[in-house]
Amino acid sequence: MRNQVLISRYARGLVGALRDEAELAAVHRELSAVSRLLRTNLELAAILKSPFIPKKKKDQIIKDILAASPPGPKTARFLGLLIEHNRLDVLEDILLVVPALWRERQGVPTFEVSSAVSVTPRQKERLQAELERLEGRPVFLEYRVDPGLVGGLSLRKGNVIYDVSVEGRLAKLKEKMMEG
Repeated sequence: MRNQVLISRYARGLVGALRDEAELAAVHRELSAVSRLLRTNLELAAILKSPFIPKKKKDQIIKDILAASPPGPKTARFLGLLIEHNRLDVLEDILLVVPALWRERQGVPTFEVSSAVSVTPRQKERLQAELERLEGRPVFLEYRVDPGLVGGLSLRKGNVIYDVSVEGRLAKLKEKMMEG
């Protein structure tokens, strides 16, 4: 993702403005529709992202496009903010971050679980139960397969990485051997 600080700032602002799950779902759905439109209509995306097109013209273009299915006021304000600051190009990245920030706001930490092969449903249940026991609260797990791992798992929670992969263990062993 490009410019994590910028993306995080906008995503946190959006999440902070939302009241509940229903509003989150509505705003996310509306913004996702705009993001899909920009992804599939490159000419429109170029016009809306251009710093040479006046903001009022961009606002009118968005209003005309969304007239058939008008978005809620928070979605409209957020799109206006992105257009005003020429940040529409990070909308897709913002939408990727919003769900994790919402869970964080609700007190549910997100763990990114990387494994060499797909984790079985039984392994997922056991891992979820163990992490919830260690955290003392519900957790959300995002799984992905990382062919670069030799075996085992790598867990990431925010900036903290718990590496229980074969590769990680070999790296620790190498480090110990280098120390003497």
